[in-house]
Amino acid sequence: MTSTERKDILKKPPRTKSYMTTLLLIILLWWSADMTDSSLTTLFTGMPEMSKLLVEMVPPDWSYIDVVWDPMMETVQMAVIGTTIGGIFAIPVALLAAGNVTRSPWVYQPARIILNLIRTIPELLFAGLFVAIFGIGAAPGVLALAFFSFGLITKLTYESIEAIDPGPLEAMTAVGANKLQWIHFGVVPQVAAQYMAYFLYTFEVNVRAAAVLGLVGAGGIGLFLDRTLQQFRYDRASLIILLTLAIVLLIDYVSTKVRERLL
Repeated sequence: MTSTERKDILKKPPRTKSYMTTLLLIILLWWSADMTDSSLTTLFTGMPEMSKLLVEMVPPDWSYIDVVWDPMMETVQMAVIGTTIGGIFAIPVALLAAGNVTRSPWVYQPARIILNLIRTIPELLFAGLFVAIFGIGAAPGVLALAFFSFGLITKLTYESIEAIDPGPLEAMTAVGANKLQWIHFGVVPQVAAQYMAYFLYTFEVNVRAAAVLGLVGAGGIGLFLDRTLQQFRYDRASLIILLTLAIVLLIDYVSTKVRERLL
């Protein structure tokens, strides 16, 4: 092989694709900033006001913790109940939505459409709708989290079911196992650990979400956060934020350790 042939082989590929991709990203970024009236100038001019707000948040009003501790626990309880309800209903629907279990597109396609519809609606909108129906309190927040958990856990679970090893299922079919036995002994053992990991992950997300749902009247710590902001008591708002952060970090640590043992 001559030196000229080696140079042809080692020649770098054209970078036209990379340049075009970069140009497209720049255009999209510029277009998005222009349509949303966003600019770095606005950000920098608002920095002094942001610093004033941070000064008002420090130090936190630690005496306020006696008032917000019970609502904070209510927020965690809302996440527990909402995640549990959503996780329970997710199991049968995930089996219906899995193409390798149901096999009939007339069944799993409608199930997936319903899931897409539920996941399209954010939990904050669910909370607003349920507050309008049931009034202010924790019940609308629990229902909103249940719907959100149902959509998320079902989506992740049925995708895991479709990725399982088909070998045990084919063997059970060959020996004449019925559908329930097929699911119980062939499907569940392969996805149980993943399902629990999804359940715990959704619980973490719901603790954060439940703290925000109170802004629309769905109970929990969000009601007190909204109240402190309206009263311009940023020292109390910072306490609520720090307390929420501590609870979330604790739950995140525990659930991570549990998931490591499961997977």
